[in-house]
Amino acid sequence: MKYPKIILLSSLMGIAFYATAQNQPKKGNWRASIQREDGKSIVFNLEAAEVKGKNVFYIVNEPEKMLISNITRKQDSLFLDLPFFESEFRVRLIGTDSLSGSWVRKGIQKDIVLPFTATAKNPERFKAEHGAANSSVQGKWKVSFIRGGKARPAIGQFIQQGNKVSGSILTPSGDYRYLAGIVTGNKLKLSTFDGVHAMVLDADLNKDQLSNGHLYSGMAGYEEWTAVKDENAKLEAAQTSLKDGESGHLNFSFKDLDGKQVSINDSRFKNKVVIVQLLGSWCPNCMDETAFLSDYYKQNKNRGIEVIGLAYEYTGDLKRSKASLQKFRDRFDVQYPILITPTTVTDSLRTEKTLPQLTGIKVFP
Repeated sequence: MKYPKIILLSSLMGIAFYATAQNQPKKGNWRASIQREDGKSIVFNLEAAEVKGKNVFYIVNEPEKMLISNITRKQDSLFLDLPFFESEFRVRLIGTDSLSGSWVRKGIQKDIVLPFTATAKNPERFKAEHGAANSSVQGKWKVSFIRGGKARPAIGQFIQQGNKVSGSILTPSGDYRYLAGIVTGNKLKLSTFDGVHAMVLDADLNKDQLSNGHLYSGMAGYEEWTAVKDENAKLEAAQTSLKDGESGHLNFSFKDLDGKQVSINDSRFKNKVVIVQLLGSWCPNCMDETAFLSDYYKQNKNRGIEVIGLAYEYTGDLKRSKASLQKFRDRFDVQYPILITPTTVTDSLRTEKTLPQLTGIKVFP
């Protein structure tokens, strides 16, 4: 009489496992949160969808939607490999509307690992805790970030519709890409996440002034900030130029992602306009530039224009560098050569070792 019970129990376990295995993330908008060590949460939006019969997620920072299609499932665990930046989510799917786990990003010496959760139950990025917006942040702002008593300049550019806000903050070395958030009462709240940038900003808005601002970024980054509205705000760009006495000709030869030696002196580039791109697979702004240059090259290569990408990576691990850069090349269908330089981005002599004809490389891209 015991055998039927065992068979029945086994059958029920099989049904339960099958049902669990068939749980799929609820389609639509999700609210995601990365928990910093100080307890501050960096929030952003995900969108769960189905593309060609396959479950995918998008990281949403209006107007950008970054596709996460490389998703591996093991029982109730999901591994979401982000398209760039050696970054991934390792999570457990709880029911159909919750994720819990970690955000993991490879670093130079050790990985960054922070708790991560997401829910489809309350998908709003920020709650309008103070009601409708009392004023507008629309326009251009002269921004000052303050850390350790030192100020650094920036420019904020925002668009506001109702209480929803989008825009970016520009610095001499790049920008914060796509920020999204709200104005509720006199409170401005913005955030972004793209696999590298992970930040949340807030400030008090009083007509043409932003005060009591806080910027939380990454694991532990923190700065205060203020701003005044200024449609004529400008920044001094960080510049790299030819050294005095140089002929104006660069001279380099490195291997591309396929192991082929490529020199700027090759016949392919002679008597042509050559754009030399300085990039790294760790650099969010390089992603935007690569998307632009890839399209530009396709449209103009028949006019005698060439592009060469020079990559400066985190480490000297060639296998790791190639894997990261191949994601860039594949995602943007890059048809010009990307060369891996024999130095790292943190090397203080990176310019002398690769492009000695130039003054110091200060920023990327």
